Amino acid sequence: MKYTEFEIISRYFQKNQKKDYNEIKGIGDDSALIKIPRNNVLAISTDTLVEGTHFLKNISPQDLAHKTVAVNLSDLAAMGAVPQWTTLSITMPKSDSLWLEKFSSSFFDILNKYNVRLIGGDTNRGPLSVTLSVYGLLNKDDALLRSNANIGDLIYVTGTLGESAAGLFVLKKKLFIKNLNIRNYLIKKHLNPIPRVLEGIAISKIANSAIDISDGLISDLGHILSNSQCGANINLNKIPISKILTDNFQPKYYLDWALNIGEDYELCFTISKKNIKKLNLIKQNFLINFTCIGYITPTEQGFNLFHNKKKIILKKKGFDHFN
Repeated sequence: MKYTEFEIISRYFQKNQKKDYNEIKGIGDDSALIKIPRNNVLAISTDTLVEGTHFLKNISPQDLAHKTVAVNLSDLAAMGAVPQWTTLSITMPKSDSLWLEKFSSSFFDILNKYNVRLIGGDTNRGPLSVTLSVYGLLNKDDALLRSNANIGDLIYVTGTLGESAAGLFVLKKKLFIKNLNIRNYLIKKHLNPIPRVLEGIAISKIANSAIDISDGLISDLGHILSNSQCGANINLNKIPISKILTDNFQPKYYLDWALNIGEDYELCFTISKKNIKKLNLIKQNFLINFTCIGYITPTEQGFNLFHNKKKIILKKKGFDHFN
């Protein structure tokens, strides 16, 4: 069944969600009106996902909805912000009621999981793409910026790296795995990333800088180093790799996936040594996995990678939309 633009909004995206007392006006007018609590600042991020670039043509509407929300919340997590609101702009080749039902159901499932309200957006006709803007709140003094890394900081990452890349290669038929359970696990890691919202909030008062790993560890950590005008030494033997990858692939593959491919949506952050005890308490109390992979150095020492205590040179530098 086909619907008009306003019927699509009313039927699939104007849902009853948990009330937010900072929301003065949401969907249904020319603009949303939001009240910002005292001593808070608003963190804003926007990402566009385009068919063929950010997701494959045969992706299910459920997986597309989940990934769209997750990758945007990951940006708020990297700032240490608490997610609050979102706006959605979706361009579709046609108004497919079954597709819209599946997309909107999954979309609101993940929004409600993180207590995020949809407050506006737009629908258009054209090649499939989805643009989400997300808005979060945080104390004005607690924002995790890429520019605040200090010499001597330890460099940490959350979770494990490389599984999303493996899942992507499975989907693109560039990697064949006989074990169906492993195959499905890796595909899910790619299609349904978990934004590290709790982790970002937990470290916001003790970390100095942070970024989410969307384009590969080398590229994204490089943004911290560039913005903070410093260098780094990284021990590749410390990169957190899951047993799924180490048991089934050679290091040259899973290290490349972890360092260069991206879409893990884990956090990379730096923290001064004086706050390591506090970080360990967070790790114990919340059962959060943090791994130290290196430390920040003066800028003149450069960005150095070591494997088995030997310095190595990597030619790849992560994903680039225009490279």
